[in-house]
Amino acid sequence: MTRPARPVPRRSARFTPWRAPAIAGLLTTGVAITGTTASFSGDELATYNAATRSLDALWELAKHIDGHFLPYYLFMHLWTLLGGHAEWWMRLPSAIGVGIAAALLTDLGRRLHGTAAGLCAAAIFAVLPSVSFHGANARPYAFAAAAAALSAWALHRVLERPTRGRLAGYAGAVALLGCTHLFSALVLPAQVLAALCHRVPLLRFLPALAAGCVPMAVLGVIGYQERHAISWIQPAEPEILLRYPKMLTGSVPVGWALLLLAVAGLAVLWRRGRAGAVLVAGWLLLPPPLLLTISALITPAYVDRYLFPAAPALALAAGIAVASLGRLAVPVIVIVAALGLPTQADYRQRNGHYDDFPGAVQVIKDRARPGDAIIYGQSRLRTGFGYYADGPLPDDVLRVGTAPSATGFGYPERSDVAAALAGRRRVWVVWRGTKEEGLSGSKIPVIEKVRDAGFRLAFAWHSAELPGLTVTLFTR
Repeated sequence: MTRPARPVPRRSARFTPWRAPAIAGLLTTGVAITGTTASFSGDELATYNAATRSLDALWELAKHIDGHFLPYYLFMHLWTLLGGHAEWWMRLPSAIGVGIAAALLTDLGRRLHGTAAGLCAAAIFAVLPSVSFHGANARPYAFAAAAAALSAWALHRVLERPTRGRLAGYAGAVALLGCTHLFSALVLPAQVLAALCHRVPLLRFLPALAAGCVPMAVLGVIGYQERHAISWIQPAEPEILLRYPKMLTGSVPVGWALLLLAVAGLAVLWRRGRAGAVLVAGWLLLPPPLLLTISALITPAYVDRYLFPAAPALALAAGIAVASLGRLAVPVIVIVAALGLPTQADYRQRNGHYDDFPGAVQVIKDRARPGDAIIYGQSRLRTGFGYYADGPLPDDVLRVGTAPSATGFGYPERSDVAAALAGRRRVWVVWRGTKEEGLSGSKIPVIEKVRDAGFRLAFAWHSAELPGLTVTLFTR
């Protein structure tokens, strides 16, 4: 008599622990890089300018400006060596960065409140307009958001069981956080409060935190010495905090809707455990007043993109609330996504990053004549016009040499404008800013020198967004 065959065990339909985070990360990366036609912004061109220098030249640049960005510029230097300088390739690391943030949110939400909370948090994060913007932006802010999520995830593991390995992992996450952007450190006070609330042994936690903060401290000293690089930032008043939801999400209706959901989510989380609630609440709410305090006491520094590392916390808190709605969760996420669609569309236009370099180049090419000259109101604009020019531009009569400045993102120029324009009948003058800033004020000093040389305005064009790019033609 033969024995009956054993039934083949069926594989579980449930996700393995990292399958859901991986899918969430891939989908978020896909959303970030899909459909954008935005021109590089001036800041992205600074990344291109830095990344395409030799290592010696990059080190020299870092000793004068953007030294705290050196880890990011070094990474982008290696990245461009691998794949070139195309827009999509230079933005791909940021798209991967927001994908990593979404993956970590999925698992952190699961740990704090269950699988549904993690999936809802990742879905909300993926549809934020600000995630699409920074995920298609060749700057370090997506990296900062991912590192903030990583440090929170690593801390939660420490709170569960403070082993040496987990403490070392947390120290590494904090070190990575400091290497992405200095102001990403604004998320750390929340982590300290969560550790205190959970009563983690401080003699083990504080050394790990201190070790992780070493790169941040070094880069902070460098950043303070080079704070002239953000001298353009104006002092902020406390009422700017009311713009925080929009700053965090990129959209006013999305921001306020999610903030209301986040408050409900924090209340749900508080009933489950104080440490988790303190971690997420502090991560979301402390960075704006801390940045405002820094702006008041040290140097004006309140800029919306510096707060983007708190965006995962907003998505996490809102995701916990949405997950509590049961079957209504999906419709709520769809509504949130729909509220952000106009901003999503704006960010994907050619002028979506507020600098339409291809449009400005095309305006000149359509009207340029042999013998025309071109002058840049800000020397660093040459990088953008050179990047997008498919062919020769008018003669760059002020430029000296071929390499950018060793100590900045501009280019060496001669100062004798009248002599440089001798014999010229037409000169194009371009600048970043509105028409009025250049034509009526003193913000673009070279325009007065062009007028003194005998030229008068004949044509002016400005891109759709502010401050945007202005292209003018002056003739004798």
